[in-house]
Amino acid sequence: MENIFYYNTTVKWKQGRVGELSETGFPAVQVATPPEFPKGVPNVWSPEHLFVASANICLMTTFLAIAENSKLSFKSFECVGTGKLEKVDGILMISEIILKPVIVIGSESEKDKALRIIEKSEKVCLISNSMKTKVILEPEIKIKS
Repeated sequence: MENIFYYNTTVKWKQGRVGELSETGFPAVQVATPPEFPKGVPNVWSPEHLFVASANICLMTTFLAIAENSKLSFKSFECVGTGKLEKVDGILMISEIILKPVIVIGSESEKDKALRIIEKSEKVCLISNSMKTKVILEPEIKIKS
């Protein structure tokens, strides 16, 4: 496996505060300024949403890989991510992201293993490791037979 990869995206302005995010072969995504900002557009993906989503998606995909390699059998994975936008030293930034994964497993005996795997997943997540934003993990492991 090579050590360097490149990921391309193109953003094209459409009108007002709305644009389109695209890449060859991918479905286009409408993006805009969030409604909290002047002339922001509600119900359209914003850079802020996509920033939080990147950490959330990376946690899931990292968990899936580690769980598979560790032979953890789980029934479901769902994670809510919440980013906190605030002024820090006079600059607006997403200062923290709270990730609340809920992992459903089949037996109590796998609970500690599932917790170790989700914690490891957060520690090695390449997106979280690339951010200066603090990422807080609040996992919940449920048992459902």
